[in-house]
Amino acid sequence: MSKNNNEHFEKRVRMHIAPGKIRIKENIDMFKCPFCGEGMNFDNLNSLICNNNHCFDIAKSGYVNFLLKSLKQKYDKELFESRNLICKMGFFDPLVEKMACLIAKNVSRSAADGLNHIRILDAGCGEGYHLSEIIKKLQEKDNIDLQGAGIDISKYGIQLASKNHKDIIWCVADIAKIPFLDNKFDIVLNILSPANYSEFGRVIRSNGLLIKAVPNSGYLKELRNKLYQGTDKEAYSNEKVIEHFSRYFEIREIKSVLYKVSISKEELNHLIKMTPLSWGAAEEMIEKASDSKIENITADFTIIIGKSRL
Repeated sequence: MSKNNNEHFEKRVRMHIAPGKIRIKENIDMFKCPFCGEGMNFDNLNSLICNNNHCFDIAKSGYVNFLLKSLKQKYDKELFESRNLICKMGFFDPLVEKMACLIAKNVSRSAADGLNHIRILDAGCGEGYHLSEIIKKLQEKDNIDLQGAGIDISKYGIQLASKNHKDIIWCVADIAKIPFLDNKFDIVLNILSPANYSEFGRVIRSNGLLIKAVPNSGYLKELRNKLYQGTDKEAYSNEKVIEHFSRYFEIREIKSVLYKVSISKEELNHLIKMTPLSWGAAEEMIEKASDSKIENITADFTIIIGKSRL
């Protein structure tokens, strides 16, 4: 086969391969077997296999399922479909924009130090909207080479992510057993999601950062008042979350993001379905909240930037 024909053949092959598979192959050096901790190899476009022959299939859409066993969870298909709709209506966009600006500032410093390939991990990425939008905004701001990876314990979330955001590496995985080797990421994101700070510290490079977004006391306060009026859950504080963060990471910066979002009745019902805030509420209170005349919802967040103490 001539050189031109060979290049044409390789191009046609790549066109029929899920972009996620290509990204996995290009970044194979960062993967770690969750069984034995060994590095991994790319096997015939269909699976990842470690030196001890533990094998993980790559789905047709390009994601890998690294869960060692099925885990019980409330993050089901309906929740992620509702969350996807809430994300697409722009509910989180001001938060995402602020996070992208903070990351851009730190990415620029890395570029100044000669690091031109930046890896970002979103731990607890859900359906992938936040990471995808952050990467888009960063690419608009700067010409630095970025590779995103997202992990979530929910297969439904990762399936949505791999179908909708194709140039990012997506993995079904537990944040307590992250399937990546030590010191492989410049930035780890943890957005409105549980944390495992020892694992985050392990995968972040020595000069890397953890950027965590947590709710403030005003977050969804209109909905919280309907669901928990007159109970001890009507008020919320993130002080303990920030204090726990500070045990593992040196806090470099804290920013607040506060805004209001207009919301229709249909969007309100999707918001109720997607938020863990409703999990502890009585069914009667959820129905009352769904039928209420809430037209504006408060979005209130704290963004914490930290450097590992480990």
